[in-house]
Amino acid sequence: MVHQTTTWGRSAILPTERCKDKTKGVLSCYDRIVIHGNIPELCFDGGMTAYLYQHQIKIFDYPDWANTRREELRTRAEQIARDNGLDIEFIRKLDAFRKDDRIQSILENRGTHPGLVHIFSAMESCTSYKPWHDKSTGKTFLKTDSGKCLHYYFYFIDPDFGLCYLRVPTWCPFRLQFYMNGHNWLASRLSKQRIAFEMRDNAFLSIADWDQAQRLSDHIRVEDLHQVLDILANRYCPVASQLGLTYRWSIMQVEYATDIEFEQPDDLKFVYEAIVHTAIHSVKPENIATFLGQKLNGNYKGEMGNQFNKRILGTRIKHHMGATSIKMYDKFGYVLRIETTVNDVSQFKISRDVQQRNGTIVQKIAPMKKNIYSLFPLGGLLKASNRRYLEMVSSWDDPSDGAKKLEDLSASKKDNDRRFKGFNFFCREDRQLFQVLAHGEFNINGLQNKSIRALLPHLSPASVSRILKRLRVHGMVKRVPGTRKYYLTKLGKSVITLGLKTRELVIIPGLSEVATA
Repeated sequence: MVHQTTTWGRSAILPTERCKDKTKGVLSCYDRIVIHGNIPELCFDGGMTAYLYQHQIKIFDYPDWANTRREELRTRAEQIARDNGLDIEFIRKLDAFRKDDRIQSILENRGTHPGLVHIFSAMESCTSYKPWHDKSTGKTFLKTDSGKCLHYYFYFIDPDFGLCYLRVPTWCPFRLQFYMNGHNWLASRLSKQRIAFEMRDNAFLSIADWDQAQRLSDHIRVEDLHQVLDILANRYCPVASQLGLTYRWSIMQVEYATDIEFEQPDDLKFVYEAIVHTAIHSVKPENIATFLGQKLNGNYKGEMGNQFNKRILGTRIKHHMGATSIKMYDKFGYVLRIETTVNDVSQFKISRDVQQRNGTIVQKIAPMKKNIYSLFPLGGLLKASNRRYLEMVSSWDDPSDGAKKLEDLSASKKDNDRRFKGFNFFCREDRQLFQVLAHGEFNINGLQNKSIRALLPHLSPASVSRILKRLRVHGMVKRVPGTRKYYLTKLGKSVITLGLKTRELVIIPGLSEVATA
Protein backbone atom coordinates (compact mmCIF):
# COMPACT_ATOMS: atom_id res chain seq x y z
CA MET A 1 0.00 0.00 0.00
CA VAL A 2 1.26 3.47 -0.81
CA HIS A 3 2.24 5.58 2.16
CA GLN A 4 -0.54 8.14 2.51
CA THR A 5 1.52 11.13 3.58
CA THR A 6 3.54 11.40 0.36
CA THR A 7 2.81 14.57 -1.63
CA TRP A 8 2.11 14.77 -5.34
CA GLY A 9 4.67 17.39 -6.38
CA ARG A 10 4.49 21.05 -7.31
CA SER A 11 1.37 22.85 -8.49
CA ALA A 12 0.69 23.18 -12.19
CA ILE A 13 2.11 26.24 -13.93
CA LEU A 14 0.03 29.04 -15.38
CA PRO A 15 -0.68 29.04 -19.12
CA THR A 16 1.69 32.00 -19.58
CA GLU A 17 3.84 34.07 -17.29
CA ARG A 18 1.82 37.14 -18.30
CA CYS A 19 -1.30 35.66 -16.69
CA LYS A 20 0.07 35.62 -13.15
CA ASP A 21 -1.27 39.05 -12.29
CA LYS A 22 -4.69 38.13 -13.74
CA THR A 23 -5.32 34.97 -11.72
CA LYS A 24 -6.44 34.19 -8.18
CA GLY A 25 -4.89 30.78 -7.86
CA VAL A 26 -4.36 27.29 -9.25
CA LEU A 27 -5.85 24.10 -7.81
CA SER A 28 -5.49 20.43 -8.80
CA CYS A 29 -8.13 18.09 -7.43
CA TYR A 30 -10.12 14.95 -8.16
CA ASP A 31 -13.45 15.75 -9.78
CA ARG A 32 -15.80 12.92 -10.74
CA ILE A 33 -15.06 9.55 -9.10
CA VAL A 34 -17.14 6.45 -9.92
CA ILE A 35 -16.45 3.25 -7.97
CA HIS A 36 -17.79 -0.27 -8.44
CA GLY A 37 -18.47 -2.64 -5.58
CA ASN A 38 -18.37 -6.39 -6.25
CA ILE A 39 -18.82 -9.39 -3.98
CA PRO A 40 -15.77 -11.46 -5.07
CA GLU A 41 -17.43 -14.82 -4.40
CA LEU A 42 -20.54 -13.96 -6.45
CA CYS A 43 -19.32 -11.65 -9.22
CA PHE A 44 -18.68 -14.41 -11.81
CA ASP A 45 -20.67 -17.48 -12.78
CA GLY A 46 -18.10 -19.98 -11.51
CA GLY A 47 -17.96 -18.31 -8.11
CA MET A 48 -21.75 -18.15 -7.84
CA THR A 49 -21.96 -21.84 -8.80
CA ALA A 50 -19.39 -22.76 -6.15
CA TYR A 51 -21.29 -20.73 -3.53
CA LEU A 52 -24.54 -22.60 -4.25
CA TYR A 53 -22.84 -26.01 -4.06
CA GLN A 54 -21.03 -25.00 -0.85
CA HIS A 55 -24.33 -24.04 0.79
CA GLN A 56 -26.18 -27.05 -0.63
CA ILE A 57 -28.51 -24.97 -2.80
CA LYS A 58 -29.63 -26.68 -6.00
CA ILE A 59 -28.55 -24.92 -9.18
CA PHE A 60 -32.09 -24.86 -10.57
CA ASP A 61 -33.27 -23.35 -7.27
CA TYR A 62 -31.05 -20.33 -7.95
CA PRO A 63 -33.90 -18.13 -9.33
CA ASP A 64 -35.91 -18.66 -6.12
CA TRP A 65 -32.83 -17.89 -4.00
CA ALA A 66 -32.12 -14.69 -5.98
CA ASN A 67 -35.77 -13.64 -5.89
CA THR A 68 -35.78 -13.88 -2.08
CA ARG A 69 -32.78 -11.51 -1.97
CA ARG A 70 -34.57 -9.16 -4.36
CA GLU A 71 -37.66 -8.93 -2.18
CA GLU A 72 -35.50 -8.28 0.88
CA LEU A 73 -33.79 -5.36 -0.91
CA ARG A 74 -37.13 -3.90 -2.07
CA THR A 75 -38.51 -4.12 1.46
CA ARG A 76 -35.33 -2.49 2.77
CA ALA A 77 -35.55 0.42 0.30
CA GLU A 78 -39.20 1.06 1.12
CA GLN A 79 -38.43 1.06 4.84
CA ILE A 80 -35.56 3.53 4.36
CA ALA A 81 -37.90 5.80 2.37
CA ARG A 82 -40.54 5.73 5.11
CA ASP A 83 -37.96 6.36 7.85
CA ASN A 84 -36.78 9.48 6.00
CA GLY A 85 -40.20 10.74 4.96
CA LEU A 86 -39.46 10.23 1.25
CA ASP A 87 -41.33 8.74 -1.69
CA ILE A 88 -39.43 6.51 -4.11
CA GLU A 89 -39.68 8.10 -7.56
CA PHE A 90 -39.97 5.47 -10.29
CA ILE A 91 -38.46 6.52 -13.63
CA ARG A 92 -40.58 5.00 -16.40
CA LYS A 93 -38.57 6.50 -19.24
CA LEU A 94 -34.84 6.66 -18.57
CA ASP A 95 -34.14 9.70 -20.75
CA ALA A 96 -37.19 11.67 -19.58
CA PHE A 97 -35.04 13.95 -17.41
CA ARG A 98 -31.58 14.22 -15.86
CA LYS A 99 -31.44 12.85 -12.34
CA ASP A 100 -28.84 15.46 -11.38
CA ASP A 101 -31.17 18.29 -12.39
CA ARG A 102 -33.99 16.81 -10.32
CA ILE A 103 -31.69 16.47 -7.31
CA GLN A 104 -30.57 20.09 -7.61
CA SER A 105 -34.17 21.31 -7.62
CA ILE A 106 -34.83 19.22 -4.48
CA LEU A 107 -31.76 20.65 -2.76
CA GLU A 108 -32.95 24.21 -3.41
CA ASN A 109 -35.92 23.53 -1.12
CA ARG A 110 -34.33 20.98 1.21
CA GLY A 111 -30.96 22.59 1.85
CA THR A 112 -27.54 20.96 1.89
CA HIS A 113 -27.47 19.46 5.39
CA PRO A 114 -26.23 15.83 5.61
CA GLY A 115 -28.70 12.99 5.14
CA LEU A 116 -30.72 11.15 2.53
CA VAL A 117 -31.93 13.47 -0.24
CA HIS A 118 -33.99 11.36 -2.63
CA ILE A 119 -34.51 7.83 -3.98
CA PHE A 120 -35.03 6.96 -7.63
CA SER A 121 -35.95 3.54 -8.96
CA ALA A 122 -35.74 2.31 -12.55
CA MET A 123 -35.69 -0.89 -14.58
CA GLU A 124 -32.19 -1.10 -16.04
CA SER A 125 -29.99 -3.75 -17.61
CA CYS A 126 -27.84 -5.90 -15.37
CA THR A 127 -25.60 -8.94 -15.40
CA SER A 128 -27.30 -12.12 -14.30
CA TYR A 129 -26.93 -15.91 -14.27
CA LYS A 130 -29.09 -18.74 -15.55
CA PRO A 131 -29.09 -22.42 -14.54
CA TRP A 132 -27.62 -24.76 -17.13
CA HIS A 133 -27.22 -28.53 -17.47
CA ASP A 134 -24.57 -29.81 -19.87
CA LYS A 135 -25.75 -33.17 -21.16
CA SER A 136 -22.35 -34.05 -22.61
CA THR A 137 -20.57 -33.75 -19.26
CA GLY A 138 -23.51 -34.30 -16.93
CA LYS A 139 -22.59 -31.14 -14.98
CA THR A 140 -25.08 -28.55 -13.74
CA PHE A 141 -23.91 -24.98 -13.24
CA LEU A 142 -24.71 -21.30 -13.77
CA LYS A 143 -23.96 -19.42 -16.97
CA THR A 144 -23.58 -15.67 -17.31
CA ASP A 145 -26.67 -14.00 -18.72
CA SER A 146 -28.05 -10.49 -19.08
CA GLY A 147 -31.42 -9.01 -18.36
CA LYS A 148 -33.17 -6.17 -16.52
CA CYS A 149 -33.91 -5.65 -12.88
CA LEU A 150 -35.10 -2.88 -10.58
CA HIS A 151 -32.31 -0.50 -9.51
CA TYR A 152 -32.42 2.01 -6.67
CA TYR A 153 -30.48 5.28 -6.68
CA PHE A 154 -29.93 6.53 -3.14
CA TYR A 155 -28.85 10.19 -3.27
CA PHE A 156 -27.47 11.54 -0.01
CA ILE A 157 -25.17 14.21 1.40
CA ASP A 158 -22.25 12.78 3.35
CA PRO A 159 -20.58 15.02 5.97
CA ASP A 160 -17.16 14.34 4.42
CA PHE A 161 -17.79 13.60 0.74
CA GLY A 162 -20.74 15.87 -0.01
CA LEU A 163 -23.44 14.90 -2.50
CA CYS A 164 -23.10 11.25 -3.53
CA TYR A 165 -25.24 8.42 -4.78
CA LEU A 166 -25.21 4.64 -4.46
CA ARG A 167 -26.80 2.60 -7.25
CA VAL A 168 -28.18 -0.70 -5.93
CA PRO A 169 -29.44 -3.49 -8.23
CA THR A 170 -31.98 -5.90 -6.79
CA TRP A 171 -30.68 -8.97 -8.61
CA CYS A 172 -27.58 -11.10 -8.12
CA PRO A 173 -24.60 -10.48 -8.33
CA PHE A 174 -25.60 -7.14 -6.66
CA ARG A 175 -22.93 -5.01 -8.29
CA LEU A 176 -22.97 -1.55 -6.67
CA GLN A 177 -21.99 1.78 -8.19
CA PHE A 178 -20.90 4.72 -6.03
CA TYR A 179 -20.43 8.31 -7.20
CA MET A 180 -18.74 11.21 -5.47
CA ASN A 181 -17.03 14.47 -6.48
CA GLY A 182 -13.55 15.31 -5.23
CA HIS A 183 -14.33 19.04 -5.15
CA ASN A 184 -17.16 18.40 -2.66
CA TRP A 185 -14.81 16.29 -0.56
CA LEU A 186 -12.21 19.10 -0.55
CA ALA A 187 -14.88 21.69 0.32
CA SER A 188 -15.74 19.64 3.42
CA ARG A 189 -12.09 19.60 4.52
CA LEU A 190 -11.75 23.36 3.92
CA SER A 191 -14.82 23.99 6.06
CA LYS A 192 -13.44 21.87 8.89
CA GLN A 193 -10.22 23.91 8.83
CA ARG A 194 -12.24 27.14 8.64
CA ILE A 195 -10.69 28.19 5.34
CA ALA A 196 -13.13 30.48 3.53
CA PHE A 197 -14.05 29.62 -0.06
CA GLU A 198 -16.63 30.31 -2.74
CA MET A 199 -17.84 27.34 -4.76
CA ARG A 200 -20.13 27.09 -7.76
CA ASP A 201 -21.20 23.72 -9.09
CA ASN A 202 -17.98 21.65 -9.02
CA ALA A 203 -15.44 24.47 -9.14
CA PHE A 204 -13.89 26.86 -6.63
CA LEU A 205 -14.13 30.53 -7.60
CA SER A 206 -12.06 31.67 -4.63
CA ILE A 207 -10.18 30.16 -1.67
CA ALA A 208 -8.64 32.11 1.19
CA ASP A 209 -5.53 29.87 1.20
CA TRP A 210 -4.82 28.22 -2.16
CA ASP A 211 -1.60 26.54 -0.99
CA GLN A 212 -3.28 24.89 1.99
CA ALA A 213 -6.16 23.78 -0.24
CA GLN A 214 -3.67 22.09 -2.55
CA ARG A 215 -1.99 20.34 0.36
CA LEU A 216 -5.36 19.04 1.56
CA SER A 217 -6.19 17.82 -1.94
CA ASP A 218 -2.84 16.03 -2.23
CA HIS A 219 -3.27 14.11 1.04
CA ILE A 220 -6.32 11.99 0.30
CA ARG A 221 -6.94 9.14 2.77
CA VAL A 222 -8.38 6.19 0.88
CA GLU A 223 -8.91 4.31 4.16
CA ASP A 224 -11.59 6.84 5.13
CA LEU A 225 -13.36 6.36 1.80
CA HIS A 226 -13.15 2.57 2.15
CA GLN A 227 -14.78 2.72 5.57
CA VAL A 228 -17.62 4.90 4.28
CA LEU A 229 -18.23 2.57 1.32
CA ASP A 230 -18.55 -0.45 3.62
CA ILE A 231 -21.03 1.43 5.81
CA LEU A 232 -23.11 2.48 2.78
CA ALA A 233 -23.18 -1.06 1.37
CA ASN A 234 -24.37 -2.44 4.71
CA ARG A 235 -27.02 0.29 4.98
CA TYR A 236 -28.51 0.20 1.48
CA CYS A 237 -27.58 -3.29 0.22
CA PRO A 238 -27.04 -5.59 3.20
CA VAL A 239 -27.01 -8.79 1.09
CA ALA A 240 -23.25 -9.30 1.44
CA SER A 241 -23.21 -8.90 5.23
CA GLN A 242 -26.24 -11.19 5.57
CA LEU A 243 -24.36 -13.86 3.60
CA GLY A 244 -21.19 -13.37 5.63
CA LEU A 245 -19.38 -11.77 2.64
CA THR A 246 -17.83 -8.36 1.95
CA TYR A 247 -17.61 -6.00 -0.99
CA ARG A 248 -14.43 -5.30 -2.92
CA TRP A 249 -14.23 -1.75 -4.27
CA SER A 250 -12.61 -0.88 -7.60
CA ILE A 251 -12.18 2.24 -9.74
CA MET A 252 -14.54 2.49 -12.70
CA GLN A 253 -13.91 6.08 -13.84
CA VAL A 254 -12.10 9.12 -12.46
CA GLU A 255 -11.63 12.71 -13.57
CA TYR A 256 -8.77 14.81 -12.24
CA ALA A 257 -8.96 18.57 -12.84
CA THR A 258 -6.47 21.41 -12.69
CA ASP A 259 -8.27 24.77 -12.45
CA ILE A 260 -6.82 28.22 -13.06
CA GLU A 261 -9.10 30.85 -11.53
CA PHE A 262 -9.01 34.24 -13.27
CA GLU A 263 -9.86 37.59 -11.71
CA GLN A 264 -12.02 38.83 -14.60
CA PRO A 265 -13.90 37.02 -17.40
CA ASP A 266 -12.20 39.13 -20.08
CA ASP A 267 -8.77 38.01 -18.85
CA LEU A 268 -9.69 34.37 -19.45
CA LYS A 269 -11.66 35.04 -22.62
CA PHE A 270 -8.72 36.26 -24.68
CA VAL A 271 -6.28 33.67 -23.31
CA TYR A 272 -8.72 30.78 -23.85
CA GLU A 273 -9.78 31.70 -27.38
CA ALA A 274 -6.13 31.82 -28.46
CA ILE A 275 -4.88 28.62 -26.86
CA VAL A 276 -7.91 26.43 -27.66
CA HIS A 277 -7.69 27.18 -31.37
CA THR A 278 -3.93 26.67 -31.31
CA ALA A 279 -4.42 23.30 -29.60
CA ILE A 280 -6.71 22.09 -32.40
CA HIS A 281 -3.86 22.32 -34.92
CA SER A 282 -0.79 21.87 -32.72
CA VAL A 283 -1.47 18.77 -30.59
CA LYS A 284 -0.34 15.59 -32.38
CA PRO A 285 -0.75 11.91 -31.34
CA GLU A 286 2.76 11.80 -29.90
CA ASN A 287 1.94 14.86 -27.79
CA ILE A 288 -1.17 13.16 -26.38
CA ALA A 289 0.89 10.12 -25.37
CA THR A 290 3.45 12.39 -23.71
CA PHE A 291 0.77 14.25 -21.72
CA LEU A 292 -0.51 10.93 -20.35
CA GLY A 293 2.95 9.58 -19.56
CA GLN A 294 2.63 6.89 -22.25
CA LYS A 295 4.90 5.75 -25.06
CA LEU A 296 3.58 5.71 -28.60
CA ASN A 297 4.99 2.86 -30.68
CA GLY A 298 4.05 0.71 -33.65
CA ASN A 299 2.29 -1.84 -31.45
CA TYR A 300 -0.35 0.65 -30.26
CA LYS A 301 -3.70 -0.23 -31.88
CA GLY A 302 -6.10 2.01 -29.94
CA GLU A 303 -7.80 5.15 -31.19
CA MET A 304 -6.24 8.59 -30.80
CA GLY A 305 -7.35 12.05 -31.85
CA ASN A 306 -8.62 15.53 -31.08
CA GLN A 307 -12.19 16.77 -30.79
CA PHE A 308 -13.43 20.35 -30.73
CA ASN A 309 -16.98 20.90 -29.47
CA LYS A 310 -19.18 23.94 -29.02
CA ARG A 311 -21.35 23.51 -25.95
CA ILE A 312 -24.04 25.61 -24.31
CA LEU A 313 -21.52 26.69 -21.68
CA GLY A 314 -18.71 27.36 -24.17
CA THR A 315 -16.16 25.44 -26.22
CA ARG A 316 -14.08 22.39 -25.37
CA ILE A 317 -11.00 20.77 -26.89
CA LYS A 318 -10.54 17.07 -26.10
CA HIS A 319 -7.63 14.73 -26.87
CA HIS A 320 -8.12 11.01 -26.36
CA MET A 321 -5.89 7.94 -26.30
CA GLY A 322 -7.80 4.70 -25.81
CA ALA A 323 -9.68 4.72 -22.50
CA THR A 324 -7.98 7.94 -21.34
CA SER A 325 -8.57 11.52 -22.45
CA ILE A 326 -7.43 15.02 -21.57
CA LYS A 327 -9.59 18.06 -22.25
CA MET A 328 -9.56 21.81 -21.78
CA TYR A 329 -12.59 24.05 -21.33
CA ASP A 330 -13.76 27.12 -19.44
CA LYS A 331 -16.29 27.19 -16.58
CA PHE A 332 -18.45 30.23 -15.82
CA GLY A 333 -16.02 32.50 -17.68
CA TYR A 334 -13.65 32.56 -14.68
CA VAL A 335 -12.07 29.10 -14.59
CA LEU A 336 -9.78 27.50 -17.16
CA ARG A 337 -9.94 23.74 -16.54
CA ILE A 338 -7.54 21.04 -17.73
CA GLU A 339 -9.05 17.63 -16.95
CA THR A 340 -7.76 14.09 -17.45
CA THR A 341 -10.36 11.31 -17.52
CA VAL A 342 -9.47 7.64 -17.01
CA ASN A 343 -11.81 4.71 -17.69
CA ASP A 344 -9.18 1.99 -17.19
CA VAL A 345 -6.49 2.71 -14.60
CA SER A 346 -4.51 -0.39 -15.65
CA GLN A 347 -3.42 1.64 -18.69
CA PHE A 348 -0.94 3.33 -16.33
CA LYS A 349 2.12 1.56 -14.99
CA ILE A 350 3.74 2.17 -11.61
CA SER A 351 6.39 0.60 -9.43
CA ARG A 352 4.60 -1.75 -7.02
CA ASP A 353 4.78 -5.10 -5.24
CA VAL A 354 4.06 -8.00 -7.60
CA GLN A 355 3.55 -11.57 -6.45
CA GLN A 356 5.42 -14.12 -8.57
CA ARG A 357 4.13 -17.60 -9.42
CA ASN A 358 6.38 -19.11 -6.78
CA GLY A 359 4.80 -16.89 -4.13
CA THR A 360 7.65 -14.43 -3.72
CA ILE A 361 6.93 -10.69 -3.85
CA VAL A 362 9.16 -8.40 -5.90
CA GLN A 363 9.11 -4.68 -6.66
CA LYS A 364 8.66 -4.01 -10.38
CA ILE A 365 6.95 -1.78 -12.95
CA ALA A 366 3.48 -3.20 -13.54
CA PRO A 367 -0.02 -2.05 -14.58
CA MET A 368 -1.82 -0.16 -11.83
CA LYS A 369 -4.36 -2.18 -9.85
CA LYS A 370 -8.01 -1.19 -10.16
CA ASN A 371 -8.75 -1.23 -6.42
CA ILE A 372 -9.56 2.06 -4.72
CA TYR A 373 -6.15 2.25 -3.05
CA SER A 374 -4.78 3.17 -6.46
CA LEU A 375 -6.53 6.54 -6.12
CA PHE A 376 -3.53 7.93 -4.27
CA PRO A 377 -0.74 7.13 -6.78
CA LEU A 378 -3.18 7.74 -9.65
CA GLY A 379 -3.76 11.29 -8.43
CA GLY A 380 -0.06 12.03 -8.77
CA LEU A 381 0.06 10.67 -12.32
CA LEU A 382 -3.01 12.62 -13.43
CA LYS A 383 -1.76 15.81 -11.83
CA ALA A 384 1.47 15.40 -13.78
CA SER A 385 -0.56 14.78 -16.95
CA ASN A 386 -2.40 18.09 -16.52
CA ARG A 387 0.86 19.85 -15.75
CA ARG A 388 2.52 18.57 -18.94
CA TYR A 389 -0.46 19.82 -20.95
CA LEU A 390 -0.21 23.24 -19.33
CA GLU A 391 3.52 23.34 -19.97
CA MET A 392 2.85 22.87 -23.67
CA VAL A 393 0.17 25.57 -23.57
CA SER A 394 2.72 27.84 -21.89
CA SER A 395 5.11 27.46 -24.81
CA TRP A 396 2.66 29.00 -27.28
CA ASP A 397 2.66 32.70 -28.03
CA ASP A 398 0.08 34.62 -26.04
CA PRO A 399 -1.82 37.02 -28.35
CA SER A 400 -4.40 37.84 -25.70
CA ASP A 401 -3.13 41.43 -25.18
CA GLY A 402 -3.34 42.08 -28.90
CA ALA A 403 -6.84 40.59 -29.10
CA LYS A 404 -7.99 42.75 -26.20
CA LYS A 405 -6.50 45.91 -27.73
CA LEU A 406 -8.17 45.15 -31.05
CA GLU A 407 -11.53 44.70 -29.36
CA ASP A 408 -11.08 47.96 -27.43
CA LEU A 409 -10.21 49.84 -30.63
CA SER A 410 -13.22 48.40 -32.45
CA ALA A 411 -15.71 49.07 -29.64
CA SER A 412 -17.56 52.33 -28.98
CA LYS A 413 -16.47 54.33 -25.93
CA LYS A 414 -18.12 57.05 -23.88
CA ASP A 415 -16.45 60.24 -22.67
CA ASN A 416 -18.40 62.92 -20.78
CA ASP A 417 -21.71 61.32 -21.80
CA ARG A 418 -20.71 61.41 -25.47
CA ARG A 419 -20.22 58.19 -27.42
CA PHE A 420 -17.35 57.76 -29.88
CA LYS A 421 -17.51 54.80 -32.23
CA GLY A 422 -14.64 52.38 -32.65
CA PHE A 423 -12.36 52.03 -35.66
CA ASN A 424 -13.13 49.70 -38.55
CA PHE A 425 -10.09 48.55 -40.54
CA PHE A 426 -12.31 47.83 -43.56
CA CYS A 427 -14.20 51.15 -43.51
CA ARG A 428 -13.20 53.56 -46.32
CA GLU A 429 -13.34 56.67 -44.10
CA ASP A 430 -11.19 55.09 -41.39
CA ARG A 431 -8.71 53.77 -43.97
CA GLN A 432 -8.33 57.27 -45.45
CA LEU A 433 -7.76 58.66 -41.95
CA PHE A 434 -5.05 56.04 -41.26
CA GLN A 435 -3.34 56.88 -44.57
CA VAL A 436 -3.26 60.57 -43.59
CA LEU A 437 -1.95 59.87 -40.09
CA ALA A 438 0.79 57.69 -41.58
CA HIS A 439 2.44 60.74 -43.17
CA GLY A 440 6.01 61.04 -41.99
CA GLU A 441 5.93 64.74 -41.09
CA PHE A 442 3.42 64.05 -38.32
CA ASN A 443 6.02 61.98 -36.49
CA ILE A 444 8.31 65.02 -36.42
CA ASN A 445 6.02 68.03 -36.08
CA GLY A 446 2.89 66.47 -34.67
CA LEU A 447 -0.54 67.02 -36.18
CA GLN A 448 -3.24 69.69 -35.88
CA ASN A 449 -6.78 70.18 -37.00
CA LYS A 450 -5.67 72.28 -39.98
CA SER A 451 -2.98 69.82 -41.06
CA ILE A 452 -5.54 67.01 -41.30
CA ARG A 453 -7.99 69.25 -43.19
CA ALA A 454 -5.21 70.06 -45.67
CA LEU A 455 -5.13 66.36 -46.61
CA LEU A 456 -8.86 65.73 -46.17
CA PRO A 457 -10.37 69.00 -47.49
CA HIS A 458 -13.93 67.62 -47.56
CA LEU A 459 -14.02 67.60 -43.74
CA SER A 460 -15.10 70.63 -41.68
CA PRO A 461 -13.12 71.88 -38.64
CA ALA A 462 -15.84 70.50 -36.34
CA SER A 463 -15.65 67.08 -37.99
CA VAL A 464 -11.86 66.93 -37.58
CA SER A 465 -12.17 68.03 -33.93
CA ARG A 466 -14.52 65.12 -33.34
CA ILE A 467 -12.09 62.76 -35.11
CA LEU A 468 -9.23 63.96 -32.90
CA LYS A 469 -11.38 63.45 -29.81
CA ARG A 470 -12.25 59.97 -31.04
CA LEU A 471 -8.56 59.18 -31.50
CA ARG A 472 -7.79 60.46 -27.99
CA VAL A 473 -10.56 58.45 -26.34
CA HIS A 474 -9.23 55.25 -27.96
CA GLY A 475 -5.65 56.02 -26.93
CA MET A 476 -4.22 56.54 -30.41
CA VAL A 477 -3.13 60.17 -29.97
CA LYS A 478 -2.17 62.45 -27.11
CA ARG A 479 -2.37 66.23 -26.90
CA VAL A 480 0.72 68.31 -26.26
CA PRO A 481 -0.07 70.33 -23.08
CA GLY A 482 -0.65 74.05 -23.72
CA THR A 483 -0.84 73.64 -27.52
CA ARG A 484 -3.24 72.52 -30.22
CA LYS A 485 -0.86 69.84 -31.39
CA TYR A 486 -1.28 66.08 -31.10
CA TYR A 487 1.15 63.24 -31.57
CA LEU A 488 0.63 59.54 -32.23
CA THR A 489 1.07 57.15 -29.31
CA LYS A 490 2.93 53.84 -29.68
CA LEU A 491 -0.45 52.13 -29.93
CA GLY A 492 -1.57 54.58 -32.61
CA LYS A 493 1.57 54.04 -34.71
CA SER A 494 1.23 50.24 -34.43
CA VAL A 495 -2.46 50.26 -35.33
CA ILE A 496 -1.94 52.44 -38.41
CA THR A 497 1.11 50.52 -39.64
CA LEU A 498 -0.40 47.05 -39.10
CA GLY A 499 -3.81 48.04 -40.46
CA LEU A 500 -2.43 49.42 -43.73
CA LYS A 501 0.17 46.65 -44.07
CA THR A 502 -2.40 43.90 -43.59
CA ARG A 503 -4.67 45.43 -46.22
CA GLU A 504 -1.94 45.94 -48.84
CA LEU A 505 0.13 42.79 -48.29
CA VAL A 506 -2.45 40.19 -47.21
CA ILE A 507 -6.08 41.06 -47.93
CA ILE A 508 -5.78 42.61 -51.42
CA PRO A 509 -3.32 39.97 -52.81
CA GLY A 510 -5.44 37.20 -51.27
CA LEU A 511 -8.66 38.47 -52.83
CA SER A 512 -7.00 38.92 -56.24
CA GLU A 513 -6.39 35.15 -56.35
CA VAL A 514 -10.06 34.34 -55.73
CA ALA A 515 -11.88 33.45 -58.94
CA THR A 516 -15.13 35.31 -59.53
CA ALA A 517 -18.28 33.28 -60.06
